[in-house]
Amino acid sequence: MRRGGKIQPKKAFAVVVDGETEKWYLQMLKRNEPNALFDITPKIPQEKNIEQQYKKVRELSEKEYDKVFWIVDLDVLLKEEREKKNSTSSLQKFLSYWKQFSEQDKQDKVVVIVNNPCLEYWFLLHFRKTSRVFTACAGAEKEVSQYLKGYEKTEKFFKKSNNDIYKQLKPLLQTAIKNATALGSFEIKEYKKAKCEMPLLFKELKVK
Repeated sequence: MRRGGKIQPKKAFAVVVDGETEKWYLQMLKRNEPNALFDITPKIPQEKNIEQQYKKVRELSEKEYDKVFWIVDLDVLLKEEREKKNSTSSLQKFLSYWKQFSEQDKQDKVVVIVNNPCLEYWFLLHFRKTSRVFTACAGAEKEVSQYLKGYEKTEKFFKKSNNDIYKQLKPLLQTAIKNATALGSFEIKEYKKAKCEMPLLFKELKVK
């Protein structure tokens, strides 16, 4: 694409996620925005625990990516925190990582995106404004299924050749961005509140 007579190079973004649904959604985003000036690569660590995700983010931030996004769903971390399975829970580790990036990453190379409870909350915000707190992702999934006929967390559903997940949601993208932004930014002191920071990704991608 040319702007002002110059060819604008595509920016390279890596996105670290812990689940297949995020990966499929991002792949469909990329497929449906062929003219956008970005190249987005979803990355799932071999081990999906919070430490491995953090290490992957650090590793990618030292490579030739313009930015690295880390999408974190809080539902599993909060469940573990409630059950107190470990003395130092994954939630506490994540909050430490989040603080580290927010204080030390002066160049904004790493962008942490928090969804509470999960990515399905982002889907739900395409259809209605809500600040409801779901204690588990299943609750958000149930709500989403009321709007997306036949919704299921399968590759087949997400990647339908004629009506993939991104294509279905794209007409309502600006509504979702507005509704998600209204929830505010993630804060450590209020980590249990409903949050969806996906607009941070779309702001950088400049998708309209």
